Amino acid sequence: MAQGYLTTHVLDTARGVPAPGLRIALYRLSGDTLDLIAETETNADGRTDSPILPQDDFAAGTYELVFFAGDYLRATNQAGAEPLFLDEVPIRFGMADAGAHYHVPLLISPYGYSTYRGS
Repeated sequence: MAQGYLTTHVLDTARGVPAPGLRIALYRLSGDTLDLIAETETNADGRTDSPILPQDDFAAGTYELVFFAGDYLRATNQAGAEPLFLDEVPIRFGMADAGAHYHVPLLISPYGYSTYRGS
């Protein structure tokens, strides 16, 4: 059984706070097809209440997290004019080590974002 798992954390860098209530979808890439495997929302700390991909469901492969940043920016009155500069933020990444903890945070503002492999 794989022992790896996936977590995320979203920080609102424009306001300097965690980003609560931000919807996230996780997809697994199979050939040219994206299969939805999880949906969740961030809590008051900008984290999910449990790993978005827990150990029991973990498999090495290519994944995509989609952060619904536009909804969050609208809800926090940061959206600006439509169409938004940033709306859905997809991050495609690979997880090769079936025993590792992968942490993919998102730092978001209305006009930019960054990510990295965290710990």
